[in-house]
Amino acid sequence: MNKVVPRLTTPITQAQIDQFNEEGFLLIKNGCSADLIDAFNGHIYDLRDEKPMPEWAACEESKKYSIRLFNPHLHDGFARQMMKLPIVRGTLAQLMGREAVCVQSMFFYKEPGSPGQAAHQDFYYIKNDPMTMIAAWIAMEESVDEENGCLWVIPKSHRLGLLPHGAVKNLDEHEPWTDETEGIDLKQQVPVIMEKGDILFFHELLIHSSTRNRSTDRWRRSYVCHYIREDATTSRSDLQKKFPLY
Repeated sequence: MNKVVPRLTTPITQAQIDQFNEEGFLLIKNGCSADLIDAFNGHIYDLRDEKPMPEWAACEESKKYSIRLFNPHLHDGFARQMMKLPIVRGTLAQLMGREAVCVQSMFFYKEPGSPGQAAHQDFYYIKNDPMTMIAAWIAMEESVDEENGCLWVIPKSHRLGLLPHGAVKNLDEHEPWTDETEGIDLKQQVPVIMEKGDILFFHELLIHSSTRNRSTDRWRRSYVCHYIREDATTSRSDLQKKFPLY
């Protein structure tokens, strides 16, 4: 039996496509329902609460709500469904010009006090050819803002090409094991304030970062997936499996 492929929707306007091409990012408000967000959050916590934890999700017991869950879509059906929300599939197809496939997913807990990630470009970590990668960043909290560690972006920085990356400079603010974009004035960064269910799409060369969660009682959970055009390839040996979005 042939698999029935759902009809591809076109959720964004030409003006929004133009905005993405101009600025390097596009924020869609209320892209995912709050009920679905709550269900997925609970599901992710249930996975880490299993005794024993699933091997693919395992970590030290003391860090089970701090270590990000890497590539849950490879192992978990709910994570795969969240990866291919119809609004995500449709938006990506409009921005890329043809269907997208997912190559990476991450669930971030980002508990109070945890550091952010220094300014970087995703292409630095995930080379792909042709360069088509777009990230979809779903806010999993009532509010994501400057206090609990929102994303910061430099509009139009995707036009600069791939810049050099070096050692992280501010270790009080950012995780030490990543690299940081060099040769750019980070004062140009602007915060992206989001609410539960908002989805931020951004270009693989857009310079973006996050800051430390300075809240004492607010988390900053997010689900982030990276997509490439269906005909593109990646050089990362661990990201070779392509997941269609239908």
